[in-house]
Amino acid sequence: MPGHREERPVGPAIPGWSECARPARAGIEGAWGRLEPLDTAKHGHDLWVAVEGHDSVWTYLGYGPFADEAAFLAWLTGREQLTDPLYWAVVDQSTGKAVGVLTLMEVRPAMGVIEIGHIFFSPVLQRTRAATEAIYLAMRHVFADLGYRRFEWKCDALNAPSRAAAIRFGFAYEGIFRQHMVIKGRNRDTAWYAILDREWPSVKAAFEAWLKPENFDAAGHQKAALADLRPKSGPHAH
Repeated sequence: MPGHREERPVGPAIPGWSECARPARAGIEGAWGRLEPLDTAKHGHDLWVAVEGHDSVWTYLGYGPFADEAAFLAWLTGREQLTDPLYWAVVDQSTGKAVGVLTLMEVRPAMGVIEIGHIFFSPVLQRTRAATEAIYLAMRHVFADLGYRRFEWKCDALNAPSRAAAIRFGFAYEGIFRQHMVIKGRNRDTAWYAILDREWPSVKAAFEAWLKPENFDAAGHQKAALADLRPKSGPHAH
């Protein structure tokens, strides 16, 4: 009919929505570790000592392993002033040494979307309270300080440890992007995961309960697993 207007469904309005702030080069303190803006002069040697000889750290990343410390430091120097990805060193509170790196990347302030990536945790950091806390600190900064709506985790679909970590941390699996990248001359299918702002309160509560000292015995073993501290219904029930 002339003048007929077809009604089509649209997403819900977001009252008061405005563009998010970009993450800045500032430190974030935790109980077991802290995130410090990457500084090669300060963190480079400790990072090299932590990862030297552990070439599996680099298997699924687009760089590394490095021939020697000089090559690693040269690469690291090129990273430290970037704003997207924005690099932090993960520093162990007990030793004061940098033992890993993570970034916030693919920053889209107008959409309220941001990704955590370029993660390399040395063996001394892996499977520790400081490692879990580092992810929590980044996540809390994104949701609580910067007001983002969506926090993404993407990894090679063949990277079983990373995929397991995403689920453990409370990310919901969203699917596989086939032939998404070429990494070191090889195909990469990418597994996508995300946490939404409405899911953050329950994810936050689980992290905070898990990180409490009373959740660990005298030998440092967890009493309750992180996944067991989240509600068993909804997108994070696995």
